[in-house]
Amino acid sequence: MQDILSQYKTVTEDAVKEWFRVGETSDFPENSGACIKYKTKQIAVYNFARAGKWYATQNLCPHKMEMVLSLGMIGDKDDIPKVACPMHKKNFSLEDGSNLAGEDLKIATYPVKIEDGNVYIGFSD
Repeated sequence: MQDILSQYKTVTEDAVKEWFRVGETSDFPENSGACIKYKTKQIAVYNFARAGKWYATQNLCPHKMEMVLSLGMIGDKDDIPKVACPMHKKNFSLEDGSNLAGEDLKIATYPVKIEDGNVYIGFSD
């Protein structure tokens, strides 16, 4: 199980080696998440329309190792955009992946860019 988790590492914009096109902006529901696949990874993409921002994280919840985060509710807590795991309601920051309850569990985050109506996620592998 740890092997699956270890393939997810946060990527910063300056570390991006490939901007991977995942679809058009209209393919993604507003204020919700969707799952895309990149190589062996499942990535959750969030169109946080209320905030006018896009986010991408691993789809794997590190708590119970289930591929469910794209199904989670997005919102904000103390002005931090977050996703709540649909299984156990653990909240993770969409900005840095930290667990908003202060627990050890974190999720990987990936940069997103929108160009000409297309959605790209940055990967370093």
